[in-house]
This record gives sequence, C-alpha cells and structure tokens, in this order.
Amino acid sequence: MTPREIFTAAMRIPRDQTIRLPRVEWAAWWDKTIRRWEGEGLPSLSWEDSLRYFDLDIMRGLSVEPGAELIRDEAGYERLRPRLFTQKALDRVAREARRLAKAHERGEFTVRFILNGFFWYPRRLFGIEGHLYAFYDHPELMHKINQDLLAFNLEAIERVCAYLRPDLLSLMEDMSYNHGPMLSQACFDEFLRPYYLELAKALKSYGVPFFVDTDGLVDRLVPWLLDCGAEGLLPLERQSGVDVNALRAQYPGLKMLGGFDKMVMDKGEAAMRGEFERLLPLMKAGGFVPSVDHQTPPGVGLEAYRLYVRLLREYTGTYVTGKADTFRAILTTGEPDMEFIPANQIKTFLNNGVASEQLLFPENSESERVTITRTGTSTA
Repeated sequence: MTPREIFTAAMRIPRDQTIRLPRVEWAAWWDKTIRRWEGEGLPSLSWEDSLRYFDLDIMRGLSVEPGAELIRDEAGYERLRPRLFTQKALDRVAREARRLAKAHERGEFTVRFILNGFFWYPRRLFGIEGHLYAFYDHPELMHKINQDLLAFNLEAIERVCAYLRPDLLSLMEDMSYNHGPMLSQACFDEFLRPYYLELAKALKSYGVPFFVDTDGLVDRLVPWLLDCGAEGLLPLERQSGVDVNALRAQYPGLKMLGGFDKMVMDKGEAAMRGEFERLLPLMKAGGFVPSVDHQTPPGVGLEAYRLYVRLLREYTGTYVTGKADTFRAILTTGEPDMEFIPANQIKTFLNNGVASEQLLFPENSESERVTITRTGTSTA
C-alpha cells in the first residue's frame, strides 16, 4: 500500500487491523535539534530527504498565508487590507497543488493543507494582549477580520481542490495553554463558531478531514470544535495533561494525530516503550496516528531519535497488525546489530552483498528466522 492509502486506512474508526499505521512527523524538527544531530553525524539534508533518511512516511505541508502587520483599530486594518488577502498568495498555493498533484495521486505522500484559523489570525494582527482585549474593545472589527479570512480560506480550498484532495486540513489556532482554552465558550460561539461552520461545510463537500491544530490542554475545547464540524485534533501535548485515551472514551468519533510525549524521548528505551504502550489501545482502535506531540526538542540526541524511530516502526507494525514488516539483523556471532531492516529493503541489502546474515522475524520473536544469502532468502 502507498503512504497515502495507509494514512487513509488509519483514520477510519474502527481501522483495518491488517494494515500498519503511518510513521510520520507532521512538523519539522527544531533548528537546534537539526544542528545537534548534524554534529552527531546526520548528513545535511532537506526536510523531505531527512524523512527518507529515517525511513519515515512523507507528509507534505501545503500552506497559504495571508499577510499580517500589527494594527490597533479598524482604520489601521482598512489601510492594510489590500495587502493581506492577495491573489498572489492564492495563485502560489494553486501552483504548488498542481505541481504535487500527480505524485499525490500515486500515493507517494500525504498532504496536510494548512490554513490560518479564526483565533490565530486576529492574534497575528493585534498581538497577543491586544487580541484578547479586542473581543471586547473591537467586536465588529473581529468579525470583519474573520469574514475576510473565511472568504480567503474558502477560495484557497477551492483552488487547491481543483488539483488534489488534501488528506487533512490543519487549521492553525493554538487557542489553549496548559490550563485550558484562552477564551470562553461564549467568545468562541460568537466570534469563531460561525466561521467554523462555513469552513466545515466546504471541507465536507470536498471530502477533506477537518483537523484543528491547538497546543495545550484541549479537553474543554473538544466539544466546542466537534459541535461546529471539526473532526480531529493535533498535536495533543502530554505535558499539558492531554490523555488521548480518555478523549476517545468521551468522544468516540474524535480523530487524533500526535500524542507521543516528547519529554520521554531522552529517557531511554524503557521510557519510550512505556509511552508507546500507553498509546497502543488507541493505535489499535483506529482514527489515531501516533507522532511526537509537537516537535522533537534539542535535548534528544541522534541515537535517541533513531531508537524512537525503531520503536515507532515496531509499534506501528507488529503491535497493531500481528505481523512484522521490520527485521532485526542477527550477526553470525549471535550479537544483534542495531540496524532494523524494513522487509521491503531485503532485496536492496542482497544487492549490496550482505551474505550469511540472519534476520529475526517477526520482531522480538525467536519463532522464525530468515537466512540472507547473495542469491536469495531461505527460511531457516
């Protein structure tokens, strides 16, 4: 199956238990993390080539950004308005969608279409403090901004969907912190809900799943979002108290991406296994793709990240399907090599002359061995 087919299958509730889960990074690593890894031996690579280096499924971000400068009042907004929602930006994202369309249709990658949300964008214009006051000081202007943003987002969706259907829409909001939402439900219902409903209607007409990107503790937000057409959430930060299993129990149809606690990634294999075990019931159930719950921090070294990827392959393969698609190289001395070889790369290793090696199959089991020779494989 292609990465795109695997992602689509994973988002179903219940999921097909015979299909592995996606292995994705939905957001780029911190620049400080990359610099550390390069100092520890990672080649200097593009984002997409880095994903290939770690043998992860590719999720491409496709985004369109309205302009933004700080404003104080309606007069300032009107002066800026001609420079904010431009056809140039819409043309650019349409060209990029057209460029990606054939490879996306072949299933080579998934596409996460990213739009500014109705909490996020006014904050870019007012600043953090000014934005929170604006709900009360400039209510008419808040609606005008979000009406303009809605029109821009709807045109962006139409332009992109003329060439490809994104695998999810990610609406940037970040409207919660580690104690809950940054606004009341009354403010949400008045200033955001009407625009969510229109956006959800458009996305449903194109068959694009609607996810909201909001950090922090999201428990109180979830029913507000589901009630106005959103289907899923990311990144589900564990250190903010998010419990993905509890959310699924309360909201059975909620889809989720993320949820793996980045704070355990420098704590060794036992801690990382414990985190995967915590997520495993949801991984098996469907509608959930495990991924780092924001971005891998620079405290995580290259070898620790390689260990994370190895465990990710194990838990998204063997543990959710009952069959392995990774193999542990066993040297003739009986000592395990730390390299985990994807099943579809056995031929590549043969072509590179790997001889008289044994591969353990399935992962973590002594039940079956495959002996590698220069000319083929034989079960031993």
